[in-house]
Amino acid sequence: MDLFDQAREQVLAEQAPLAARMRPRTLEEFVGQDHILGPGRLLRRAIQADQLSSLIFYGPPGTGKTTLARIIAGATRAHFTAINAVLAGVGEIRSAVAEAEERLGQHGLRTILFVDEVHRFNKAQQDALLPHVEFGTVILIGATTENPYFEVNKTLLSRSRIFELNSLEEAELLTILEGALADKERGFGRRKVRAAPEALAHLARVASGDARAALNALELAVETTPPGKGGTVAIDLTVAEESIQRKAVLYDKEGDAHFDTISAFIKSLRGSDPDAALYWMARMVYAGEDPRFILRRMLIFAAEDVGLADPAALSVVTGAARAFDYVGMPEGRFHLSQACLYLATAPKSNSTMGFFEALEAVEQERTAQVPDHLKDANRDAEGLGHGQGYLYPHAFRDHWVAQQYLPENLQGKVFYQPSSVGQEGLHRDRVLRLREAQLAAGLEGQTALERHFAAGGESPGAPPSGAEGWRLRGNLASHLESLRERAFTLVGVSRGHLVLDAQAGTGFFTFEAVRRAAEGGVWCRAETEAGARALSEQARTLPALGAPVVIWGALNRLPELIRAQEPAGVAFDRVLAYDLLGASPDKGEEIALLAGLLAPAGRLLLVEPLPREGERLLASLDWSGMPEALAKAALEAEAAAYDDPDDPRVNWDEAALGQWCEAAGLTAVVSEVLWSLVEFRVTKGMVERWFGSGSEGAPGKLRARLGDDADRVRRHLEQSLGGRPLRRKIATALVIGDRK
Repeated sequence: MDLFDQAREQVLAEQAPLAARMRPRTLEEFVGQDHILGPGRLLRRAIQADQLSSLIFYGPPGTGKTTLARIIAGATRAHFTAINAVLAGVGEIRSAVAEAEERLGQHGLRTILFVDEVHRFNKAQQDALLPHVEFGTVILIGATTENPYFEVNKTLLSRSRIFELNSLEEAELLTILEGALADKERGFGRRKVRAAPEALAHLARVASGDARAALNALELAVETTPPGKGGTVAIDLTVAEESIQRKAVLYDKEGDAHFDTISAFIKSLRGSDPDAALYWMARMVYAGEDPRFILRRMLIFAAEDVGLADPAALSVVTGAARAFDYVGMPEGRFHLSQACLYLATAPKSNSTMGFFEALEAVEQERTAQVPDHLKDANRDAEGLGHGQGYLYPHAFRDHWVAQQYLPENLQGKVFYQPSSVGQEGLHRDRVLRLREAQLAAGLEGQTALERHFAAGGESPGAPPSGAEGWRLRGNLASHLESLRERAFTLVGVSRGHLVLDAQAGTGFFTFEAVRRAAEGGVWCRAETEAGARALSEQARTLPALGAPVVIWGALNRLPELIRAQEPAGVAFDRVLAYDLLGASPDKGEEIALLAGLLAPAGRLLLVEPLPREGERLLASLDWSGMPEALAKAALEAEAAAYDDPDDPRVNWDEAALGQWCEAAGLTAVVSEVLWSLVEFRVTKGMVERWFGSGSEGAPGKLRARLGDDADRVRRHLEQSLGGRPLRRKIATALVIGDRK
């Protein structure tokens, strides 16, 4: 660059619009988007570690997409090159790539290629660029206001990590405006400008979350307002209103605003709010939406959401649609309004959804035999033969059952990691969830099950082996799937949340959180180094930005372990744990520790086996052939074992969990008990911990209470079971609490 170029750039910088001059230069100056850039978030960690792959930033105008790309280039010591997908041809792309290769070869400097309006990339542009993205010649950062899942080329999408930027809040826009007024280098800090608070508030409110629009309006106000006494430029509310004019309606019939507005309209109808429904419909009509599209959606709504609660609704909307075809616009707006108001004020019922439940039942049971009395009397049906002990998956819920397919020494080994592209992507989540259920049932199932019967010890009893053992594990996997689904419904993990799984185990809850918190991120704690290695291996083929942060160590070291990864500390939106507290005598202290890791408005979820509430074994036996006194003593001993105030495995319930949560400062504490019917086999290890003689420690709890009668009761139990599996109801406590 010569002196003339430098002088020209200096003049341009001084004369550039305020929005360009105030563009943030570092992450610290960047305002907003904390859901992807806050401490501990995936994108911030990647920028700070200088480990970035291709990215696509998606969001409304003025939210910082281009600015963030420039900040990344500066923070990662890379050269920044910008092109526009509409204006740049293949030649410009090849030229940019050639310059990037030269910089990389001669100076070891990487290039970030920023592509604005990336959704408009055509095939020729894509073919010219993608090989160089894959080889690492350039790091691609795309920006788009359109939903990339619908608009961006699938080939490009599969090679990129997507981050959604939200419209800025009014408070964030106020921060930006106040910063521009105070900045002496790039803003108006050297000039005498006094802006009334209500004027700045108006600019922030009507800018629709667009920082560029707010700054442009402020600049117009300052530059067009004559100075008053002492040379001060006074910006009052009137000046602010003139500067930004009328608020524009953000609506494009092919993009997100279209879908978001019709969604708001339908949800307002469903919520029986006629005022809101009229507003959203008016916004669509004002923006030029096809009224027939609105009427089609109301026809669907009449059957789906009003249904049999008011069968006339369908006729009313059908009549309005026909009348509109006869009348047209503008008078047809009366028919739109009548249909809208009728649906909004009508009673609601979605009982027509029962048809889809019937379809689901048909799909799930499509291989089941027709009952004998319903079969065609002219034909016979032969049963399908299976190998001895084989579990036919179609006979199970969701057509799946946990079952041993790999050799014994390879249990838990992961070979296949489905991608998110094409048809495979449609099944990816299901494959991963089933794998997680199978691992949890096979590797953790026995430990969790024994906790339900207050029989857990330092080392659980060996689960039954062979085909029957895996049938029982399959039953347990179904229970775990239901438990996980209910747990995540309660805790409410969303895309931008930062989540901590405080008891990761095999990752059964961890990887479900990864799927749901795609932009925020997931941390998980393993108890041992071996457990951490297994989790890391399972996450190995996930995208670098999507993998959970794995830490390991004792629960009481959790804050220390987190600070070792993130010295500034991390506050989590959601903290969850399954089967964490177990036999711990300090449950209240451990809950307080977890609560202390929550961000403001964060939520804690505890999922704990509840042994004292479930069905008990001795109480279910047939004692008719045994002495009455022995039966009474056995049942009293069992009841006493489950009511032992000194045993931390049983001396609590879901109410106690709630009380500990409240003591930890959590509010809105809600607890519930989930009941499940599970099939299991009582192991020798469980029996030994009840009736053991205590040769290697304290005697079993029932032996300690029954004395010499313990052996007779033990024999009666074993004879009654006869090696057969049992079906019993077990209880699991789910407790949530919110931080203020």
